Order: sequence, then C-alpha cells, then structure tokens
Amino acid sequence: MSVIANAKGHFKTKLTDKLEWIDVPEWDTKIYYKGSATLKQTEEVVALHRENKVAEALAAVLISRALNEDGSKMFTVADKFDMMNSVDPDVVTRIATAILDSEPSSADVEKN
Repeated sequence: MSVIANAKGHFKTKLTDKLEWIDVPEWDTKIYYKGSATLKQTEEVVALHRENKVAEALAAVLISRALNEDGSKMFTVADKFDMMNSVDPDVVTRIATAILDSEPSSADVEKN
C-alpha cells in the first residue's frame, strides 16, 4: 500500500468512530460531532479566523461539524444568519470550543 492509501485508511477510521456529544440544555438538545475534521471542513474556519471574523468562524464550526444523533447535519449554511444574529453567542462559543477542543493534539497524533 502507498503512504497516501495508509493515511486515507487511518483518517477514514477516525471519521467513522463513534460520535461525541455535548449537552446543550439552553437549546434542550445534545449536539453530536466527530472528533476529527477534514481539511476542507477547517478551511473556512481558518480563513475567517485569519480575517479576524471570530464570531463567523465559530458559527462556521457549528454549521460544518454539528450533527444530529443519526449523523445527519444539524445546521445548513442558511442557518448562519440566524446563528450570528438571533442566538446566544455564549452558547455558540461554548459548543464550538468543545468541538474544536476535541481535535487530537500533536502529541496524540505522534503516538499513533
């Protein structure tokens, strides 16, 4: 097998692992997410953060990573306006931070 095939197989395993979740009592729900994100999923978040659009980056985390219990997307891009203007920013920040904090550290990656 090639190195890229091994790398893809490793990441596929990480993406198919069980869903993690955060309880969001303010919204009377649990938000599920996968512990790892693709580069494509992080691209918009990183770009927004570089432009100092932190609030928009946090909303992008939820839109791209928040899942229902069955693994389907919880939010769509159409929800972005409401999320940025009509939703408690403290809750959005807490959820996005929990999702981002679930990413493996460089030490974890080195162990594997």
